[in-house]
Amino acid sequence: MIVKNFTEVYGYGKLIMYGVGGIEVTSAIGLLIGIIKKGFVPISSGALAVLMVGATTTHLMVGQGVEVALKPFIFFVLNVVIFLVSTSESVED
Repeated sequence: MIVKNFTEVYGYGKLIMYGVGGIEVTSAIGLLIGIIKKGFVPISSGALAVLMVGATTTHLMVGQGVEVALKPFIFFVLNVVIFLVSTSESVED
């Protein structure tokens, strides 16, 4: 189903799907590592924020509506907050 959505509904290829998935997993691991090493947090949350902008835009462009696009938008906002908090903490240190 996910492959079908990426290729038929969204018009992206499998390479894009695996690339997005790889960035998501890598960024999630980076956020977990960020608990110990704070330098990983801004990079990981920034990457996820960029992906969520793309996800929100994609859902809206294919006409899936605001309801579907709301989830990635909420994750975008959360990642921006994490990014801003992590960068403000690093400036204070």
